[in-house]
Amino acid sequence: MKQADDFGFGTQIRKSPYFDATVRWGAEAFSVYNHMYIPRDFGDPEQNFWNLVDQAILCDVAVERQVEITGLDAAKFTQMLTCRDLSTMAVGQCKYILITNADGGILNDPILLRLAENHFWISLADSDILLWAQGVAVHSGLNVKIKEPDVSPLQLQGPNSGLIMQALFGDSIADLKYYWLRELELEGIPLVVSRTGWSSELGYELYLRDGSKGDQLWELIMTAGAPHGLKPGHTSSIRRIEGGMLSYHADADIETNPFELGFDRLVNLDMDAEFIGKAALRQIKHDGPKRKQVGLVLDCAPLTGPNTTFWGIQQDGATIGKVTSAVYSPRLKQNIALAMVATDAAILGAEVEVLIHTGMVKATVVERPFYDPKKQIAAA
Repeated sequence: MKQADDFGFGTQIRKSPYFDATVRWGAEAFSVYNHMYIPRDFGDPEQNFWNLVDQAILCDVAVERQVEITGLDAAKFTQMLTCRDLSTMAVGQCKYILITNADGGILNDPILLRLAENHFWISLADSDILLWAQGVAVHSGLNVKIKEPDVSPLQLQGPNSGLIMQALFGDSIADLKYYWLRELELEGIPLVVSRTGWSSELGYELYLRDGSKGDQLWELIMTAGAPHGLKPGHTSSIRRIEGGMLSYHADADIETNPFELGFDRLVNLDMDAEFIGKAALRQIKHDGPKRKQVGLVLDCAPLTGPNTTFWGIQQDGATIGKVTSAVYSPRLKQNIALAMVATDAAILGAEVEVLIHTGMVKATVVERPFYDPKKQIAAA
């Protein structure tokens, strides 16, 4: 059995409170996300996918660092950061938001949690929004305090996750609605629990509020989950691409705007509040986006893993875009991909060619998400 020291990690990259537990439970490889190690390999990624969609997996996602915003002007300041209208967001509610810069480019696509009237957490994808928010606050003239709290999430995802949560917290947890949160304790461990997750499956995130309790929390969940087939796992590229879920730095970055992704519903240009990027996004909407995200089905032998570079897309000999995320789906028995293409090429049924690592292959533009397009599984 591997020990944590076997990986030879230094101190300049942080370890999560669950690091030792994940190694003990079979983590074989890690990558870096938000300046922290994240487990990326518990063996066969296809088996990890089936564990997720058939039963449940527990994932260390402490790399989803929190930016905590408090103070008398916390709500006003948080609205300044996002193009999504937060005016009706209730205490105890979560929202998927986009954080944009002055040019309308996406800096992050996090989950926002409202713990109290003037208490917010931004649960981050991979980028330095803590520094961005602190920089914005300096000259904002608003009464806010911005810091990274001692908070480290776990994801419990899959169809049996509800049963496991009931074993841990009692039957009342079944009343927790999709994209809502609850402050709880588990054997004295302080938590925030939300009905969210990066899997497109039924799932929960457990935000640990005391990093010293990480090992204890991991073991409590694994013990409660054993009768329900719970396995240690990692976020599934297969399932998230099936569900059309973005991976920041792959499917979106600072040069991507919300309209290219079809996220018009997350942009309110008519609200009174001013947010960073409002003028730029108004102009982009007026002119129309020059690119659009599409789904592709690639006609080739099953891919042996996700793409590790962007693959060029051609039509009639001209380059029209790039594949940002691709994988073989064993459930759909297809190679599926998210891609960014020129707007006039984003036509359902259009045939294109993709230069993958083994050469040029044919592909067809299709709807995305590829599976459960109305997100009925996660919201059930």
